[in-house]
Amino acid sequence: MRSRLRSPRGVVTLLGAFAIVLVAVLAPLVWGQAAAETSVADRLQGLGADHPFGTDELGRDVFARVLVATRLSLLLALGATGIAVAGGIVLGVVAAVLPRPLRRMVTALIDILLSFPWLLLALFFSVIWGASATGAMLAVGFAGVPSVARLTYTLASSVTGRDFVRAARIVGVGPAGVVVRHVIPNILPPLLVNSAAHASTALLSFTGLSFLGLGVQAPGFDWGRLLREGIARIYVNPMAALGAGLAIVVTGLVLNAIGSLMGETAARTVPAARPARSGGTAPESDAVVQVEDLRVSFPDREGRQVERVRGVSLSIRPGETVGIVGASGSGKSVTAMAIAGLLGNEAQVSAGAVRFAGIDMTRRRLTGAQRTKLGTEMSVVYQDPLTSLNPALTVGRQLTEVSEVHEGAAGARARSRAREVLESVGIGQAGRRARQYPHQLSGGMRQRAVIGMGLMGRPRLIIADEPTTALDVTVQRQVLRVLQRARRRTGSAILFISHDIALVSGFCDRVLVMKDGQIVEEVDAASLGRARHPYTRALVACVPHMGTDRSRPLPVIDEVAEETRA
Repeated sequence: MRSRLRSPRGVVTLLGAFAIVLVAVLAPLVWGQAAAETSVADRLQGLGADHPFGTDELGRDVFARVLVATRLSLLLALGATGIAVAGGIVLGVVAAVLPRPLRRMVTALIDILLSFPWLLLALFFSVIWGASATGAMLAVGFAGVPSVARLTYTLASSVTGRDFVRAARIVGVGPAGVVVRHVIPNILPPLLVNSAAHASTALLSFTGLSFLGLGVQAPGFDWGRLLREGIARIYVNPMAALGAGLAIVVTGLVLNAIGSLMGETAARTVPAARPARSGGTAPESDAVVQVEDLRVSFPDREGRQVERVRGVSLSIRPGETVGIVGASGSGKSVTAMAIAGLLGNEAQVSAGAVRFAGIDMTRRRLTGAQRTKLGTEMSVVYQDPLTSLNPALTVGRQLTEVSEVHEGAAGARARSRAREVLESVGIGQAGRRARQYPHQLSGGMRQRAVIGMGLMGRPRLIIADEPTTALDVTVQRQVLRVLQRARRRTGSAILFISHDIALVSGFCDRVLVMKDGQIVEEVDAASLGRARHPYTRALVACVPHMGTDRSRPLPVIDEVAEETRA
């Protein structure tokens, strides 16, 4: 950031901003009397040493009036920008978190308003509030709300689906907390950039209203009104009009430069056991997770429901590691997210039972006690730790969230607990790492930190959704060891999801093989080589080993499945 500010463009931008602010503050004090004092003898004079921009019809110094008008022009433009940004953020964020039918209605309204030119909307609103400085500020501000709302909605929608937001929901953070703590901080940098550029547009729009006589009224004056007064004499004394015009252009360029500088700065600084019985399920009274006949469907583009998970039943006992393996699109992650209660509103879930520690996970609304239990006893580790962690918060701040929300731990106590957890998952210099942001950690450290977030409570179930896919094999082994140590220390069960059947067979006690949304086989991990289902045998056959003939192409699942059937 400092290198950007010290660049030639950064220095010029800062000097320009400082000069404009200095003029806005001092001009009314230094040139206020010259701007207001009338002199009939000096009326309509041209350029001269005493009057650099000449005088107006009442003999007032135009140069002094241009300088004095800086304060009012800036304040009105920034006020209109504040109204547009505040209203747009509220409308855009609300639209992003609303249920789909209401969200479509709000976004349709935003799109309709965006179809009208901004100045046309400003003229419409100025008729409502009347021709005055305040009315024009409100008109320009409300006319800018739709564009900011559309940008905010787009940014917020991209954040609300991220893994760290889902993790916040699973620990029991409410909608308001998710918006304030996780959504707004992540969309704030581009919004600030847009706000600077928006201020330039607001300045031009406000100038246009004043030029048309709908803004600042006499005896007050801003650049737009000075431009209106001087345009009639532009051929006699060009500077009577061009003086205000130059002030508008220079200020607009500085505001745009500030926005560009903020955008580049933001882009640089902002870059988450006991062996089980084969076949059958554990008794419900002993199971941490009990799923019976789970079915999940999603609407397609035509609105028809397409079933992605079809009749899945499974159970997981305390201390057990159960793997779900299958090709991409087989329904592994959807099943896990249904167990965690993290599927979106568009998902249609039906089941005989989906229970975690006695909580019915098919219910849309849970009690406060149930949310607290979920927040402290269930942990989700996602595939990409960089999306699982909030890039706007330090690692330590994110770890302390569980303790603060559900255990009421004070700041110092929660931070101490976070350092202990980071050390327990193998992160050295835990105090320093806790103060760093996710992009400052390596991929393996980020994944360990995500696992540590789940250990801040009292986990009974850790859902690991392909936690090693984005890591190299050396770091994969380290992360798996961290999960094993966490299981031994806490007695938690692990639901491990992967498409790598070799990895699952070496890590899990029991393996569930999924294909086309169904569990086609359940087998002990040690018995995978003796699997009966053709699809399971095809998955095993596709894994290369030291004796694989490298002169022949690797097997394809469909071909191997046909051979095993034969």
